[in-house]
Amino acid sequence: MKAEQISAHIWCIKAWMLIPVRVWAVLEEDGVTLVDAGMPFMAKGIAAFLKKQGAGPLKRILLTHGHSDHVGAVQKLVAAEQVPVYAHRIEIPYMEGRELYPRRKKREFNVQAGLAQPLPEAEGGGLAAIAGLQPYWTPGHSPGHVIYYHEQDRVLLAGDLFTSKRGRLHRPMPMFTADMTEAVKSSRILRQLQPLRLEVCHGDAVHNPAEQLDGYLAEMSRTFSIPASTLQ
Repeated sequence: MKAEQISAHIWCIKAWMLIPVRVWAVLEEDGVTLVDAGMPFMAKGIAAFLKKQGAGPLKRILLTHGHSDHVGAVQKLVAAEQVPVYAHRIEIPYMEGRELYPRRKKREFNVQAGLAQPLPEAEGGGLAAIAGLQPYWTPGHSPGHVIYYHEQDRVLLAGDLFTSKRGRLHRPMPMFTADMTEAVKSSRILRQLQPLRLEVCHGDAVHNPAEQLDGYLAEMSRTFSIPASTLQ
């Protein structure tokens, strides 16, 4: 495993499992927020990183979604630290195995029932900010997929909303994506946020990703026969 500081407050922790798997540690004055929890074998490395940094205790774990490569270390980390775990309320039944993920043949029991709680919702709608991060619901890759924007650092932690290759935006993995059209529609949030840096679980960082969005949408429209009018 490798840890790299990517902004004033955020570290990326990376492991390899045929493809890269990334999680992120957000360091604030009151402690550390972990975004995603990778694979089970990453638990020891994540704990060692937190201890080495001396950045204060682990305060919470935020999940972009509940697929197995994003929640694998949750159980061990929670057993050691007794911290809350948050996911979008729509995602929780799927990752607990109460609902079948779209396009899957078997239910996935990726997180123990009752372990995760819904992300707080804002009074005016949408999701409330938490630990210096603003969550946004971005369905498509999974029903309750969420991204987290660190407004101060202008870094977007995007989970599986995209993959990337050599600094270019690429589609999420089709075989694991519930609804590609919805995922492409969700990608338009880049126009709103205009992040300086985009981080994805599987791939390298993309700088100024909004500059690539029009080309990405056009390519996805052609590849998946998505009407361009729905992507405006």
